[in-house]
Amino acid sequence: MDMNTVVGSHDLLFITLDTLRHDVATRLATEGRIPHLAALMPGGQWEERHSPASFTYAAHHAFFAGFLPTPARPGRHSRLFSMRFEGSETTGQGTCVLDAPDLVTGLSARGYHTVCIGGVGFFNKLNPLGNVLPGLFAESHWGPELGVREPRSTEHQVSLAVERLEALPRQQRVFLFLNVSALHQPNRHYLAGASEDSVASHAAALEYVDSQLPPLFAALRRRGPAFCIVCSDHGTAYGEDGYNGHRVGHPVVWTVPYAEFTLS
Repeated sequence: MDMNTVVGSHDLLFITLDTLRHDVATRLATEGRIPHLAALMPGGQWEERHSPASFTYAAHHAFFAGFLPTPARPGRHSRLFSMRFEGSETTGQGTCVLDAPDLVTGLSARGYHTVCIGGVGFFNKLNPLGNVLPGLFAESHWGPELGVREPRSTEHQVSLAVERLEALPRQQRVFLFLNVSALHQPNRHYLAGASEDSVASHAAALEYVDSQLPPLFAALRRRGPAFCIVCSDHGTAYGEDGYNGHRVGHPVVWTVPYAEFTLS
């Protein structure tokens, strides 16, 4: 994909499925349990990649600097976006190089209206730390109904995203970022009868998220072509080798699912 032909001609959608594990995502795609995402992903399956960080705040700083999850195979892999700096070894002919400190600012300079719909606490705008990442965008949104404790969070996030897309002129290119919170603990409410979070409730959360995404994809199609990136920022552990949670260097944390595709 030559991003130099995409930027300026397409809307851009970037979804981070916060905390989603690669093994769970891959299994659900194979079992036909996430039909809406699988229908859009190349080959109906996720690409295995490595996250640049083990928790949300650090991973998103890297993402917004152009360092998306790296393909989980040896070699130098050209990036979709790069902030201009000397010595970059992963800037290729198809890389969109931006003269900016971050992706959001760079796309804004290229004429994009930038929108953030937050999810987990690092996007909640309730304190200085929670304003850092949303503060990059021209407009940003967060409320408890979008956060980790709301069982219908993805429904609310998608509804807001569709509302904002439909409020903007079609000729106005948009960079829309969603941090989907449903996968993050607590996710037990997605599995009937569960009293604690588990790999099973994590999987049930992904099924819920998949069921809520079609209106967003439909809204983007109505506006014209859109290039989409959907990935996890990191995984999370549920007792593997004694680990629980994330911000640790375990394979279930560093290994993430990734997909990119075009809507038209």
